[in-house]
Amino acid sequence: MFGPCANANWHGHNFELIVTVKGKPDPETGFVVDLKKLSTLIRQEIIAKVDHKNLNLDVPFMEGKMASCENLVIEFWKILEPKVAALVKEGGLYKLTLYETPRNFVEYFGE
Repeated sequence: MFGPCANANWHGHNFELIVTVKGKPDPETGFVVDLKKLSTLIRQEIIAKVDHKNLNLDVPFMEGKMASCENLVIEFWKILEPKVAALVKEGGLYKLTLYETPRNFVEYFGE
């Protein structure tokens, strides 16, 4: 079913996650979101939990789930959506795009 990725010793990927927020710019700062705070949030809540990890064995939120891009992006959304909402005064998380390769990616809008 998984071709060359059907490996008894698993296989790795270098994913790229694009986080898109929506909202109105804060009148005081001119920003929809403080990008430094957003970057820190993504590093702490996503990257630190999945980087150089076996998604099937080492990542609690993936327990019992197939480690597909589709399932990963849904779990990332569950983690990020409430935390991004706390950073954005009027708006929130709009879309997550998870790239496995430049031509293989998923977009998720929290549906």
